[in-house]
Amino acid sequence: MNVEARIRKDNAPQNAATRACLYLRVSTGRQAESDLSIPDQRRQLTQWSQARGWRIAAEYADLGETATDDNRAEFQRMIERACDDDQPFDVIVVHSFSRFFRDAVGLEMYVRRLAKHDVRLVSITQELGDDPAQVMMRQIIALFDEYQSRENAKHVLRAMKENARQGFYNGSPLPLGYKVEEVEKRGARIKKRLAVDPVETETIKTMFRLCRLGDGKSGPIGVKQIASWLNARGYRTRTGGLFGVGTVHKILTNTVYVGQWVFNKRCAKTFKEKPASEHVVVDVPPIIERQEFDTVQASLKARDPRVAAPRVVTGPILLTGLTVCGSCGGAMTLRTGTSKSGAVHRYYTCSTCARQGKTACKGRSVPMQKLDDLVTEHLSERLFQPERLMEILASAAGRRTEKALEVDRRVTALQTEVAETEEKLKRLYKMVEDGVTDLDDILKDRLASLKLDRDRAKTALERIKAQTVAPTAFDSEAIERFGRAMRDNIASGDIPFRKAYIHSIVDRIEVDDGVVRIIGDKSTLEQAIAGQAMASGGVRRCVPKWRAQGESNPCFRCERVTT
Repeated sequence: MNVEARIRKDNAPQNAATRACLYLRVSTGRQAESDLSIPDQRRQLTQWSQARGWRIAAEYADLGETATDDNRAEFQRMIERACDDDQPFDVIVVHSFSRFFRDAVGLEMYVRRLAKHDVRLVSITQELGDDPAQVMMRQIIALFDEYQSRENAKHVLRAMKENARQGFYNGSPLPLGYKVEEVEKRGARIKKRLAVDPVETETIKTMFRLCRLGDGKSGPIGVKQIASWLNARGYRTRTGGLFGVGTVHKILTNTVYVGQWVFNKRCAKTFKEKPASEHVVVDVPPIIERQEFDTVQASLKARDPRVAAPRVVTGPILLTGLTVCGSCGGAMTLRTGTSKSGAVHRYYTCSTCARQGKTACKGRSVPMQKLDDLVTEHLSERLFQPERLMEILASAAGRRTEKALEVDRRVTALQTEVAETEEKLKRLYKMVEDGVTDLDDILKDRLASLKLDRDRAKTALERIKAQTVAPTAFDSEAIERFGRAMRDNIASGDIPFRKAYIHSIVDRIEVDDGVVRIIGDKSTLEQAIAGQAMASGGVRRCVPKWRAQGESNPCFRCERVTT
């Protein structure tokens, strides 16, 4: 059949009433902005439909939408309209099947859904009928479209990862505190990098300061309180919205603020985190110091309800989460009793005995106010005195020196290993160059083994150097200032404020028969004096060092009070 005969057949009376719906789509916003593809699709679809005498009843266009899924607003509107009972159109016309869908299963699903409502899908560049052979051909075309889409996505991601490795910005949402600046031009493409925004930077620094130190009127505050504090004082997000718990937590845990922006961390469709091997870490200008960031992470971890109950952090009881029974190690919790006069008395009581009886633990109770005063007084009079602090720091410095010597020995051993391995490689290369030996399979394996040993030693050497922390020197004035601040902060103010400072120093408080032991970690105390761990919200679970040794120190001794 020649072209004129086919057109006459298509324009026959039985097709005169065919109502056509045009569907147009481009994949990227750049294509939509160029205003070329959509008008060209519209022109071709219109001419093709009019040549067949079809009446154009509707038109739908998705701009900058992918066809790998059906998450397209205009596409869904078109499908819902096509399936309405009034049957608004008979055929959906597209330029190619890839404009409609780039997923073989999705394409067939929607084709069959439309067929139930007597609506056909027609491509002007891939004209196919309804017989089994042509249906199979449409499915094959859909498979190729899907394959091409996946291949394009793979190559685009590869290019974007390389772009990120070179330190350039790929166009993801900007983190608060940063802006984009143009750095160079390569052909028609403008390369951009992240730069610090001086206005938004202050908001970021304020968040970290509130989490670490508080606002000066209370102790360190949590994520929810930070959001409320910012909103009440007129701080807003980049889009003008209020800060929420999720936004604040995401900012406080984002490594971009210490100069490490992570690209390709999550899947763009499912938002599931990808393996660490696929991440690309890009160096950007930092806003927060690494030590401050690590302190905030420790604080957030300690405040995590999965680690410590919220009452331990913000409850109205000073020693909650610290006081334990000296016999069973169980937590000591609040219990109240009423005397004959009607006065209510509050006690720290062994929770194991209270729940399981005397068979589990003999139990003990201490008046709450007496234990609170005892702990704060002895911390003030003994621990936070300059002489005691100097003694603890001297002991910690001695252990740190021993550890530093061990690290130095390890560094020396690794440096020797690297040097020896490189020397062996040089000798083998020299033998090959001089023609002494041939580069056979055995020699290749030996070279590969030596390179592997060298790279492993270099990696270990870089890692151990990065983990080495320079010792902090303290003068008598800094120690005195720290002791005076701690004495004031644990003795006055609201309970949550005092509790935050005690928790930053004390690991646990053991209440035994006739003695109370206050236990902590010297390294935590050292960090606190340096001003970096004052608000960590907890201490590292290390071996306690500055505790009272048994009953030899009367400073930590108190008589057990019975009810």
